Amino acid sequence: MKIGMCMFLWTTAVSKKHEPLLRDIKATGFDGVEIPIFSGTPDDYKKLGALLDRIGLERTAVSAMGDPSMNLISADGATRKAGIDYMKWAIDCSAALGAKTLSGPLHSTLGAFSGSGPTAAEKKRSVASQRAIGDHAGKKNVTIGLEALNRFECYLLNTMDDLSEHVDAIDRPHIKAMYDTFHANIEEADPIGAYTRNRKNVVHIHISENDRGVPGRGHIPWKETFSAIRKSGYDDWLTIEAFGRSLKDLAAATKVWRDFSESPEAVYRDGYKHIKSGWKKAGP
Repeated sequence: MKIGMCMFLWTTAVSKKHEPLLRDIKATGFDGVEIPIFSGTPDDYKKLGALLDRIGLERTAVSAMGDPSMNLISADGATRKAGIDYMKWAIDCSAALGAKTLSGPLHSTLGAFSGSGPTAAEKKRSVASQRAIGDHAGKKNVTIGLEALNRFECYLLNTMDDLSEHVDAIDRPHIKAMYDTFHANIEEADPIGAYTRNRKNVVHIHISENDRGVPGRGHIPWKETFSAIRKSGYDDWLTIEAFGRSLKDLAAATKVWRDFSESPEAVYRDGYKHIKSGWKKAGP
């Protein structure tokens, strides 16, 4: 098992200026960081990857699509193509970074709603889009971890059952699923069962408290969660995802109107201890 820290808490554009922070994350004990990909070129991410190598941090990647002009489930072919092109770019950047996984709600436009649930036609278009994306991801040796988001942030895929069924329909080895404890806490009647039933498709896990604050201080059933994950044989990334108010646009997108911790340091230092302890207690 590897413990990661998503950089969303501070920025959507990690650069050399974040080196002191990255070094402190490393000193805390983290194995790696999750790097947001929203702008730049593959060469920019190659340089960032070299910096992370010098620090000794592994990395995963995360992105989202908030622009309706590149909606992967749109009825308009040009709009879908724009979304596929964006995903190919994000995959290229992830590969240059040295990330083997790129996760997030990379199936539809974040925060865009039709006024009803997903249609059969939208899911069919999604399958076609994801197959094109998956073929490119395979060439770059990057696996996409699609994320089921709560109903207030998207409408295409809200539960792990729906997500896993959709991944099966896509039928591409480099299109898989991500499990996020925050979203499961909202949408799943049985968050633990939702993970266990769909473990076969899970390639990445976000550790996120019910209020997006410090993991371990809220009401996520952590003992049961860590036990289920460990018993399932999952032995990859457990990455903390938390949000704050430092980035106005990101705070608006994630509906963060107040502080959820006394400091960012509390999130990653206490969060790290929480995962380390919970994983150990869940062991044989």
